[in-house]
Formats: sequence, structure tokens, C-alpha cells
Amino acid sequence: MNLAVIPARGGSQRIPGKNSRDFCGKPVIAYSIAAALQSGVFERVMVSTDDDGIARVAREHGAEVPFMRPASLSDNLTGTADVVRHALQWHLEQGVEVEYACCIYATAPMLEAAVLADAYRQLRESGKHYAFSVTSYEFPVRRALRITAAGGIEPVFPDAIDMRSQDLEEVWHDAGQFYWGRAQAYIDRVTVFSEAALPIVLPRYRVQDIDTDEDWRRAELMYRALHAG
Repeated sequence: MNLAVIPARGGSQRIPGKNSRDFCGKPVIAYSIAAALQSGVFERVMVSTDDDGIARVAREHGAEVPFMRPASLSDNLTGTADVVRHALQWHLEQGVEVEYACCIYATAPMLEAAVLADAYRQLRESGKHYAFSVTSYEFPVRRALRITAAGGIEPVFPDAIDMRSQDLEEVWHDAGQFYWGRAQAYIDRVTVFSEAALPIVLPRYRVQDIDTDEDWRRAELMYRALHAG
């Protein structure tokens, strides 16, 4: 079985109510649920939550909530890999064998069903343990600056500050949308950010991390622009 796990605890600190907050007319988690369902590659799309309100919203939009997440896995220190492992172990206890699991963030409204399906195909063909979304930095990170205590400016990487942008290595970051993995790799705690993983490259205009109200506003503007037609 292929399992989609959408972690969505109720105690978001930076944006209260983040996982079920309205985003362009729907609860933001509804977009992740829809992408998973429309991808056609999951036998079960579930939300792992400790919050009754989120559970209700999840069910209204087609996801399953087969259990409520325990308090021990619902604080702001719990990693998403721990949440996926818990879901996998729960299924094993129910006698259900999971072959592939995909952790999908609840705040990924620009995630596309076709990308999820293609990432699954690439993972199976690659022989890797994981496949997750990445995108490139829009500005060379080695030319980063910091504001000093005296109110001035200094380069973070002095050796690179005078180099031309085209001479600097292109670097990538986690796009924060999904993490496909072989179920056994999750259970065995194989490291995701390693040679064990396959990068699924997304264009920058389809990626926006949402951690602040400013991020939220920017993401809504991007989403509306992408769907204007």
C-alpha cells in the first residue's frame, strides 16, 4: 500500500490556526489533501493531528483520520519523520503493510498532483530511499551579507563577495512540499538529506514556505497569479 501522511497539529505558534486557516477560499490543508487524492498513487490519504477541528476539516475534504495523534508527538519539537513513523507503526499494528509513504505538508497549496505522481515514479526507478522537492536559491548564498552590531554591513563569506554570480556554484534548498520514502527507510531512520535521497526539482515560482503572515500573503498572491487563467 502507498500511504500519504499529512502532519497537521493544532498548536502552530507563528501563525495560530495555520493548518486549517483560509487560503484563497479554502482551508489550506484542503489543497494538500486534494493533490494527494488527485495524484492517483495512494491507497490511503490520512491526516495525523491532535486537533478535533483539523480532523473535521480533513474529513470534510476527503482525507481519513484513522487515529488522533498522541500528545507525546504533538509539541513543536516533534519532527515530521517521527509523525510518519508513528503512522507506519500504527498501520503495522493493524496488519496493514505499507510499501511507500509520502509526508505531505499541510501548508503546500501550490503542490501539484502530477508532481507527486511523477516523484513516485522517479523514486521507484531510482532505487533511492527517498525523493523530495527542492528548488534553487534565487540569489547566490555565498554573496550573503549580515548587518553588524554597529549598524554596518559585512559579507558572511568574504572569499566569495567579489566573485561573479555566474562563477558561484548553484545551490538548492528543501522546497517544503513532500517527502516520498520507502516505508522501511522511514522505520530504519535512514537520513533524508543525504545520498539516499533523489531531488525533485521545482521551479521557484511554485515554491513558497509559509511560516509568517508575510509568507502567507505572498503565497496567496503567487497562487492567484498561477491560477489567474
